[in-house]
Amino acid sequence: MARHELDALLLASADFFEFATNHGVTVQAWERPFALVLTRAGAAVAVMPEISANKLAAERQRGALWLDRTVHYVERPLAGRASTEDFPAALADLLRELGLTRARIGIDGAAGPVARALALRPEATTVAVVADLRTVRLVKHAEEIAAFRQAAALADWALARYRAELRPGRLTQEVDHLIAAATMVEAAARVPDEDFQILKFMTLSGPAGASPHGDGAQTGARVLAGAPAVVACNVRLNGLSVEDQRTFACGQPGADVIRLIDAARHATEAGLAAAVAGAPLSGIDQTACGVIERAGFGRYILHRTGHGIGVATHEFPEDMGFNPRPLIADEVMVVEPGIYVPGLGGFRYVDMAVVGATPDRLTHAPSDLAAMTIA
Repeated sequence: MARHELDALLLASADFFEFATNHGVTVQAWERPFALVLTRAGAAVAVMPEISANKLAAERQRGALWLDRTVHYVERPLAGRASTEDFPAALADLLRELGLTRARIGIDGAAGPVARALALRPEATTVAVVADLRTVRLVKHAEEIAAFRQAAALADWALARYRAELRPGRLTQEVDHLIAAATMVEAAARVPDEDFQILKFMTLSGPAGASPHGDGAQTGARVLAGAPAVVACNVRLNGLSVEDQRTFACGQPGADVIRLIDAARHATEAGLAAAVAGAPLSGIDQTACGVIERAGFGRYILHRTGHGIGVATHEFPEDMGFNPRPLIADEVMVVEPGIYVPGLGGFRYVDMAVVGATPDRLTHAPSDLAAMTIA
């Protein structure tokens, strides 16, 4: 705020709102608009739908909410209460109350009800600051890294269960839900009274895995013998996301499958080793993809090697493939080079590391061929 001579920030997108308040938004802004006003003096006041009131109260009681006050509106006409239709006026009134009528306000976007609220305060000056807000989220605090470790350990635990459950002929979604249930029991023992969530447990066996996010026809799909099975264990703990994925071979894999598994595994290891402070961000992508290309599989690369992670599963930086800027200590990177062969399947190992003089690996599930082969 000092750099841009701002008097306040006005945040109305879900991930920036959550980053600044520690409140997980559960509704979309077009349906139930919300906004946070964060003043340069440190006051944090939000306008939110009343449906969030009880969750906010519980978070405040736990000491987990970074909000001084909330102005609520209702979703049906009630005498004397601001309603959804009154959101622009309620936000405009809050700006006046906070002395921001003629202020310089940094915004993360201004559409719909937020834009209408700002139109009611034409004396205020708005400044787009999304690029600066992104940089604030790059470097992770020690407490965030500790939460990443806890979440990653649970994802590693789940991947170990997959090795025990994956068998040719089993329904992939049955296995996914079985292990998801077991992981929730494990989380209840390890992190009771915290906010642990399973974002995605998904098995893509055989040709379905050639589409990085699945072929859209998973219901009834079964684990195929001799084929690669890409398994994703993506979880979230206290607002921080983790991606942890492996490629198993169920049954006796052929020589082509073994070569592809090895290439994907070595590419991920090389990319992790390149997550060094001061080295170029794009170096992670170039190093990992170089391994795949030298193995002769470059034509099967469909996406960049990785991205940042945090409040959102896919977070900044999103341009790893071509951004040469130096990596910063304590950024957290997802390294996920993939090989996608039509008609055969996908080959992808996804791990996470904290950038430093030596990369600090967060995910530790085994990845060697012996561990990945299920006889």
